[in-house]
Amino acid sequence: MLQSYRWGILGLGGIAHKFASDLKQVEGAILHAVASRSLEKAKAFAADFKAEKAYGSYKDLAKDPEVDIIYVATPHVFHFEHALLGLEHHKAVLCEKPIAMNAAQLSRMISEAKRKNRFLMEGLWTNFMPHLQKVYDLTQKEIYGKCLKIEADFSFKAEFDTEARLFNKNLGGGALLDIGIYPVYLALKLLGLPQNIKATAEFSKTGVDVSNTIQFQYSSGAVAHLSSSFARTTPSKAKVYFEKATVEFGPRFHETDQLSITTKAGEEHLDFQYSPNGYQFEIEHVHDCLDQGLTQSPEMSLKASLELLQTLDTIRKQIGLRYKEDLDH
Repeated sequence: MLQSYRWGILGLGGIAHKFASDLKQVEGAILHAVASRSLEKAKAFAADFKAEKAYGSYKDLAKDPEVDIIYVATPHVFHFEHALLGLEHHKAVLCEKPIAMNAAQLSRMISEAKRKNRFLMEGLWTNFMPHLQKVYDLTQKEIYGKCLKIEADFSFKAEFDTEARLFNKNLGGGALLDIGIYPVYLALKLLGLPQNIKATAEFSKTGVDVSNTIQFQYSSGAVAHLSSSFARTTPSKAKVYFEKATVEFGPRFHETDQLSITTKAGEEHLDFQYSPNGYQFEIEHVHDCLDQGLTQSPEMSLKASLELLQTLDTIRKQIGLRYKEDLDH
């Protein structure tokens, strides 16, 4: 008999709507409760997605004895606090990316998850999508030889607003942590930790990075050219160059269902045809982990999340981007 899990969603912004929509597609997934600082907002969300309970307090959701797992979907700066809240109340936690503001915060979260013997995973949904799994498999098995170069960009034009989360330093604003994390993650996933990092950035008057350019260099000779920006809209594509092929992701590479593989023999198009948002793969994986009694994912390990944050910390140090959370550790 299929095990079912009762989910609680903490934080009800745009990403929570997408997640809740995909949750309905996963067999055995029950949206039990949702929480916002506004009870009215929580009730409206619960009505839209048929959640059984609505809370106007995050702590009330965490205390609900019927919730098995909490999806943390608040802004970055609150991930540490809210993930710990879930763990404190003995819940499994899936925390939206970045799982924390820095590696020091994540180290404390990992310690707490171990102490409570509870599941903790970063919600980096791209990791579980079929197109990314395919490229990772090609890389690991060296189907087209070794990976030589990665080019990845994620950019969109955002209208400058000092109060908007994207530009608000107190809410963890800035391109790197919001969207630059995807190109950085892709390079780490396929090539591992680089031997050398070079990064530059342009800043807004609110003190967050509007654009950044990053280069990873590897001892193998491989390189990664990565960028993200709120100053311009691009197709947000990625290309992976192997010795015997070039693999190109479709537009919005982090969520595409399209790949093109070019070799001497010609071009092959792959269409994975998933719908609608792609969060279902992540949700199904979490269920599999819980079925096995795991406290972390073998596919998105806490070590991988820690290495990602350590890399982002290094990049931020180079470009001079600091948040108040860096001073707390």
